[in-house]
Amino acid sequence: MDLRVFTEPQQGASYDTLLSVARAAEELGYDAFFRSDHYLRMGDGDPSPGPTDAWITLAGLARETKRIRLGTLMTAATFRLPGVLAIQVAQVDAMSGGRVELGLGAGWFEEEHTAYGIPFPKEKFDRLEEQLAIVTGLWETPVGKTYDFAGTHYTLKDSPALPKPVQSPRPPVLIGGHGRKRTPALAARYADEFNVPFASTADSERIFGWVREAMAAQERPADSMVFSNALVACVGRDDAEVARRAAAIGREPAELRENGLAGSPAEVVEKIGRYAALGSTRIYLQVLDLSDLDHLELIASEVMPQLG
Repeated sequence: MDLRVFTEPQQGASYDTLLSVARAAEELGYDAFFRSDHYLRMGDGDPSPGPTDAWITLAGLARETKRIRLGTLMTAATFRLPGVLAIQVAQVDAMSGGRVELGLGAGWFEEEHTAYGIPFPKEKFDRLEEQLAIVTGLWETPVGKTYDFAGTHYTLKDSPALPKPVQSPRPPVLIGGHGRKRTPALAARYADEFNVPFASTADSERIFGWVREAMAAQERPADSMVFSNALVACVGRDDAEVARRAAAIGREPAELRENGLAGSPAEVVEKIGRYAALGSTRIYLQVLDLSDLDHLELIASEVMPQLG
């Protein structure tokens, strides 16, 4: 089971804070550092220091880390044109020596679009489908060939399809969500990994099943998809430490035990085992208090070694 650190910088984090978390994650043996792609804080609270851009952040981290993989859960398709996104991700892949992964979603948070003058189209999912086709198509076009795409929302003609990412044929693509039909079908066609965010084991099992059905319908091998979950983390050596960490992120221990990975290291290992039994091989630990690096150390020292 891979453990990855997943951050939500829109809730309040500078680049320097993210760098300290990414470096700690690398030193402690986590598999990856991921971040959300949002420009506006969710909920009440101080919005300072303001947003950081996901791909500018990852470009910086690419040069300031050595081993850890880097990516997004999820880049909003509404924020970037697909050709530009393909260039950006390929460049950061090169800057990192081939450690980048692209999580791509439709975009959903209308208020952040309004706040920063970003169009919020009604046909977001149709645009996402075209974006996936274009980004992967550009990367997979052989060197020396050109790429064309004629869609409803995007048209490319005689694109040199450059630059190429370091990873071949392309960086891993992640798709996720809770949808019944369209999301699993897109994942079966384009994704290397399917992520179910903030869901119970029962819901995860059902959603994983939908993706497997979609893969079978496209005659894709069952073992060619990585299945993963994202869950908020709140781990403590005792109940008092769990309660302190829960209070720091404005949550209750009982609710976190029900809906996240919370409690003692033993409790968390047991719950991760239940997700593993469904076929999940990767957990994204949503770390909301980015000043608490001791939290990462505790998980690395007392949870990670028990996962095999």
